[in-house]
Amino acid sequence: MPKSRIQWPEIVFGGGSASSRVSRAAAKGELTRIGPALYTSRTGDAPVHVVARHLWPIVAHYAPGAVVSHRTAFDGRPGADGTVFMTGPVQKRLDIPGLQLRVAQGPASLPGDQPFLAGLSIASEPRLLLENLTIARQRTTVRRTVPREAVEERLETILRSRGESALNAIRDRARELAPLLGVGRAMARLDTLISALLGSRSARSLVTSAGKARATGAPIDPERIERFELLARTLPSMTPPARLDTVTSGAAFEHLAFFDAYFSNYIEGTEFEVDEARAIIFGGAIPVRRPEDAHDILGTYRLVGSPTWIRRSVVADLNAEAFLARLADAHRVLMEGRPGAAPGEWKTRPNQAGVTRFVEPELTHGTLARGWELARAARTAVQRAAMIMFVVTEVHPFTDGNGRVARAFMNAELASAGERRIIIPTVFRDDYLGALRALSRQDNPTPFMLMLDQAQRFTASVRWADYAHALEDLTVANAFLLSEPGVGLRIPRTAV
Repeated sequence: MPKSRIQWPEIVFGGGSASSRVSRAAAKGELTRIGPALYTSRTGDAPVHVVARHLWPIVAHYAPGAVVSHRTAFDGRPGADGTVFMTGPVQKRLDIPGLQLRVAQGPASLPGDQPFLAGLSIASEPRLLLENLTIARQRTTVRRTVPREAVEERLETILRSRGESALNAIRDRARELAPLLGVGRAMARLDTLISALLGSRSARSLVTSAGKARATGAPIDPERIERFELLARTLPSMTPPARLDTVTSGAAFEHLAFFDAYFSNYIEGTEFEVDEARAIIFGGAIPVRRPEDAHDILGTYRLVGSPTWIRRSVVADLNAEAFLARLADAHRVLMEGRPGAAPGEWKTRPNQAGVTRFVEPELTHGTLARGWELARAARTAVQRAAMIMFVVTEVHPFTDGNGRVARAFMNAELASAGERRIIIPTVFRDDYLGALRALSRQDNPTPFMLMLDQAQRFTASVRWADYAHALEDLTVANAFLLSEPGVGLRIPRTAV
């Protein structure tokens, strides 16, 4: 009876007692050699793909007892060229398709190192920080250590997310590990960085914007700043044409401001019939059972219905401190009827909507200030309006009322330049929120700008001079309806 063919696993290690069997299988074409004593039964697959599927078992086989270290531990993955840096009892170098293994001689696993894949261990947080602050020789491909600014960014992130105690604990543990690793100079560099971030030493050693901001007492959320900068870079290529405002005074201004306040509240869940809302704003009729909701609409109208307030641009604020004071004052006016929402006071606890966690309270001022700088630098009113609305929305600096304040400042920027406001009607709520999510979660500004353009065209299409005509145009546009399949915002083709 003929012998059955051996069912080889995808990865086969040669050598030892299996050496002759493996060699015979390779000679028959059952296995393909892809490295020293390393074979695969997937003879038709590119070796680089086979190695990628079994990277860590291969690393563990060639570097037993070594620990994932330096840049690889910092990033938690191999380099772009497949380089893996490790530290172990024996120096080793291996190059096969998809893997460049570099093992430096030194201490393998130390107290605090963590279990990793395929039975390996990975350097602890204090250890990997020390290792990446050592001076490494520049390679032609991937360097053994990350840039110094990457270490600074990691430390600032730890401070931002876990607090001072976490940084101090890392420093204390690093001091214990430094003699074992022989990295006294790296320990000195780590101590300097941590002290600078904590404000107990000069900030001259810091190089990242987040680190410098932290040291000056105005820490920022670097991920949000990157998103603001992305929007600022994109805006010039996506700015819609300027739409001159013809609604600057009289009844038309009053009607526009009323519906601005009405829809801005409806979108946040403060729902009244239009006649109820008019009675609240113009007749002083405060519903007994809903006084706070009524004051929300009143507060919003006091902002967007004030010719003085609505025509002041963010460019008029001489510095970030003036802008922050103006923002807090606007929130105080808007939320005056809700003492529980801390009118005019910055949030003291983290807030979020769904899975989106907004900027942490201690980072609010610095992040808003940097966002204001980017908005102020924009060339056109529409660009500044888009920037300032997104900045305030993304930071969410208050306990409540953030969306209404953000939209009010957006329209103030437009009105101050003599351009049309942007109203977000009820039927357009999902489009509005979806566009914000695309920018906030996917770094995609295109839906955001298209949404603002469409909303501004809608606003410009309404005949605001006569209340009956305005109500008719809004009704025809589906403005008061909830969005659902087949029901969307309708804009006359004649609208600019």
